[in-house]
Amino acid sequence: MPRHRLMALLLSGLALAGPVRAEDIVIIAHPSVALTRSIGVGEVAAIYLLRTTVWPDGHPIVPVNREIASDLRRKFTTLVLRQDPGSLAAYWNEMHFRGKFPPLVQESEQSVLAFVERVPGAVGYVSGGIPLPADVHVVARVTVPDGWSPNNGGPP
Repeated sequence: MPRHRLMALLLSGLALAGPVRAEDIVIIAHPSVALTRSIGVGEVAAIYLLRTTVWPDGHPIVPVNREIASDLRRKFTTLVLRQDPGSLAAYWNEMHFRGKFPPLVQESEQSVLAFVERVPGAVGYVSGGIPLPADVHVVARVTVPDGWSPNNGGPP
């Protein structure tokens, strides 16, 4: 393994150290994505809203989403994108007219994991409690507030 890639892995592991709860969101990337630090929620949002479309090394980013009815997607939309489903749909309608399309959709966390593992440049999100393949990179974590509910978009 090249020295710079090993250093990136070590640094991202240090930045993301600590326990992850099952209800939290873990942002993962393809093994080819070499970052020297974890990325913030704002950076993840920029990726998923197609405001950032390439990784720092110049390779294209390929974001993958969960299906619209997924509780995990509702968490992600609210906590990371900071939008409700209606405003996000309006955003993508506007983007469609600019020739941009929303991220690809996978129907399960296992499908997201498989996609991210196999597609260079891919980034996706899964629940904190799901086992991760050894070769995907955790690039960010989102702590879900205690009491958060997908039915009301926030704590009771």
